Amino acid sequence: MAIRKPQKAAPKTGGRYDELIAALSTQNSVPAPGSIVKGKVTGKCGNDVLVDIGCKSAGTISANEFEDIDAVNLGDEFDVLLINLEGENGMVEVSKRQADEKIRWEAILAKYKEGDTVSGIIKSKVRGGLIVAVDGVEAFLPGSQVDVNPSRDLDIYITDAAQDFTIIKISDERRNIIVSRRELLESQMAEKKQALLKTLEKGQIVHGKVKNITDFGAFVDLDGMDGLLHITDMSWGRIKHPSEILTNGQELDVMILEVDLDRERVSLGLKQAQTNPWDDIENRYPVNSRLRGKVVNLAPYGAFVELEPGIEGLVHVSEFSWTKRVARASDVLNIGDEVDVVVLNIDSQNQKIALGIRQTEANPWDTVQDRYPVGSRISGKVRNFTTYGAFVEMEEGIDGMIHVSDMSWTRKINHPSEVLQKGQTVEAIVLEIDTQNQRISLGLKQAQTDPWSSIASTYQIGQIVKGKVSKIASFGAFIELEDGVDGLVHISQISDERIEKVRDALKVGQEVEARIVKIDRDERRIGLSIKAVSMDEGEIARLTAESDADASSSAQLGAFANAFEEAFASSEEWQPGQN
Repeated sequence: MAIRKPQKAAPKTGGRYDELIAALSTQNSVPAPGSIVKGKVTGKCGNDVLVDIGCKSAGTISANEFEDIDAVNLGDEFDVLLINLEGENGMVEVSKRQADEKIRWEAILAKYKEGDTVSGIIKSKVRGGLIVAVDGVEAFLPGSQVDVNPSRDLDIYITDAAQDFTIIKISDERRNIIVSRRELLESQMAEKKQALLKTLEKGQIVHGKVKNITDFGAFVDLDGMDGLLHITDMSWGRIKHPSEILTNGQELDVMILEVDLDRERVSLGLKQAQTNPWDDIENRYPVNSRLRGKVVNLAPYGAFVELEPGIEGLVHVSEFSWTKRVARASDVLNIGDEVDVVVLNIDSQNQKIALGIRQTEANPWDTVQDRYPVGSRISGKVRNFTTYGAFVEMEEGIDGMIHVSDMSWTRKINHPSEVLQKGQTVEAIVLEIDTQNQRISLGLKQAQTDPWSSIASTYQIGQIVKGKVSKIASFGAFIELEDGVDGLVHISQISDERIEKVRDALKVGQEVEARIVKIDRDERRIGLSIKAVSMDEGEIARLTAESDADASSSAQLGAFANAFEEAFASSEEWQPGQN
């Protein structure tokens, strides 16, 4: 920005004086203050240079207006600006510097207008921007207009080399020029960008330089415009951040994936410019081949194993173990683990490989029938319960299941916890093996003697037995006898007195004495009567004789047995072979 030297105050004048000066100037051609005239050096006086401008008295110019006062000689001529016809010392006051500035400024106005491109040299830094010398006139370059991207260090732009700028504002009143370097650069970049876009084609390999790295990718300078290289198009392998393989300023060859002329955007690919490792994958990794790889990622449903850079396969959780149920891959593996795998399937079109870990070991279910033939007795630990049975660990990874119907010869089991406890060691018989579905059925009661096989030698009609109340129903109470066999006392056979509710007369766990009044071997049922304990010998003999004559008959066996026929028929809680 041009800095004008402060002018000395002109002597105070009146109207008559101004008229006289104007008249004399017209008559004698005396130049008016503010005009530029020719001055001729006539001598030096102290720090002043004396010049003749055609007036009665010489003009004075301060020596500091000359770059080299010693180079000023008598007779030298140059333009000066008439400041005052009569200064403080009575001499004409002129300025060479102001004349030069005015001449240069008027030349700028005549030569340039706003929007024109000018050549200049960045000279120095000032607050808010830089000073640019344009044809000898100082112009202001704001910091925001220095470059396309904001810069914190403006000193790097100060140079002796000439550059082009765009004039964005000219103020004649303040003799001020504001220029922009950014506008010109943007205009040049736009032209270069349009020219480059016309030459780019999909599939073309171009050379570029990494300009900026972000979390999602990198911007590559293609010498005319920036293209986006997305992280998914950087490598055939897995990377977490672009900085793993790229650095700012790195030069590389990339492939044009897409050109959007309307939006002026270019998508780039780095991996596409390299050999695709999925080519000929079936020949390099045939199905059933055994390989070693590294775990590079874990998901709830499986683990991704890298076989080589750019080639990953998935081990589903169902392919981790032959015998163990794996809920999450992270329960078994960690990122970075090296594992042996077997290729199960290859989908080269979708770039997917299915791998298995359990296939690297022998399947224990292939030989389970040899180790546990049907009918063999095994010993195992109760591992878990379900509502319908209990799982028993036969060996590590091999479980057999005991269904509730195979837990007792004499009782109906509603839940396995009624008979077993977790961690309990039990003996069972192998009932069935399904190797295809990896299931083994076990029997707990089959490992014990069926008490009903010898019931005839243990119990007879009329016999008095002792037992403990095990369960109470609305129609009677179940009494547990020896060997776990249950007998039923109908509500009508509890007492000679009328019983409204069984719970009013009997309690679970109570020890009672009763007489056997019915034995049904086919239905595996025993009828008891507490009040018949006091029966006379004749009635007992009659019941015994009738029972021996037709043990399997469903006919009524006396007045006591008749009540049990009704109870058996209506009871859903006492099923054949279970109670």
